[in-house]
Amino acid sequence: MNAGVRNYLFLVTLLAACAFGVSPLAQAAPLEHDLGEGLRLYRLHELPADLPPTADASGRLPPCVADVRYTRADHDGATAFAAWLRFRAKPRVPVFVLANAGTSSALLEVLAARDRGAGIVLVGVPGRQLEPDVAVRTNSEDERRAYDALEQGVPLATLLTDNPHKVRNDEASFSRDRLAEASAEEAADELAAKNAVPPVDAALQRAVHLHRALLALKKI
Repeated sequence: MNAGVRNYLFLVTLLAACAFGVSPLAQAAPLEHDLGEGLRLYRLHELPADLPPTADASGRLPPCVADVRYTRADHDGATAFAAWLRFRAKPRVPVFVLANAGTSSALLEVLAARDRGAGIVLVGVPGRQLEPDVAVRTNSEDERRAYDALEQGVPLATLLTDNPHKVRNDEASFSRDRLAEASAEEAADELAAKNAVPPVDAALQRAVHLHRALLALKKI
């Protein structure tokens, strides 16, 4: 059997399984959270093992966020995700895909070849291998801290709500006058307290805002 036939049969099997909300490749489930208003978050750590279901328990295809930041995937995993996206994303049922420089190169290649009018909305920080539909501004340290915070059980609301007291990454967040008045120990304590608050997950926040805007405009 040649490679073309094998790939064809692989995709047919995958799509047939997706139609029933299961994956023939999955040995584990993705991390899943309710983002409200019918939007669900699927965080995928490794593909194809974490490939999410296509339909919900009622058989519907609701909008969702597929978080593939830092996701590991080989060629087969990336192929499976591409097939899942083609089946799952529709213009009125979008899939918001979060990606970054830590996403596997195989997945980034799949996302670069996406059909931009098919309901796939790529969100992330622009980079050498990443040209998102919706760009966000953050840095790699804050993005990783926000990502890890959800893994550690920090409530989603904390990561989606702007906190005017969170520390910035540059020293300008402490004014020169403030440092002149405070002792070195007090300044260190204040900085440590602010660092204990995880930063907002800028990419996930943007995806949620986009979903809410589309709902308000009755586009979905």
